[in-house]
Amino acid sequence: MSLESVRAWFAQHAPDIAVEESTMSSATVPLAAEAYGVPPAQIAKTLSLRVGERVVLIVTSGTMRLDNKKAKALLGGKPKMLGVHEVADLTGHEVGGVCPFGLKAPLPIYCDVSLKAFDVVVPAAGSTHSAVRIAPQRMAELVGAEWVDVCEDRSAPAQP
Repeated sequence: MSLESVRAWFAQHAPDIAVEESTMSSATVPLAAEAYGVPPAQIAKTLSLRVGERVVLIVTSGTMRLDNKKAKALLGGKPKMLGVHEVADLTGHEVGGVCPFGLKAPLPIYCDVSLKAFDVVVPAAGSTHSAVRIAPQRMAELVGAEWVDVCEDRSAPAQP
């Protein structure tokens, strides 16, 4: 169902973008990078978070992690990852296929500035075996996302 909702969403909003399917799982950043032939940083992962009663999505580079202090300041409360069943219930997408496209219901979407390092990023497309290739700016425009700085680089050494 979820892959179909993403296909339908692109057919309506960006018919020039094709959903790609892989025989390999792309449920994690390393698997997605291998399946679609890009570096892990170029995978656009979508985090599903609850802040108080609100649910939000944050799309970020695959090698970044959420900076809790930055996210709390932006969102007005401590963000908590949704559970597996909550993710599917609220987004319509299974974990590993969550993306900002074809959502079950509208949700606030934020794109982390880490995505701007790439001409094209590869977010999931509703299943653990599908993705799209899209310019980060176009993705943000299509889904009505706000650009934010809420992540830190996983590969960077920890600050003292």
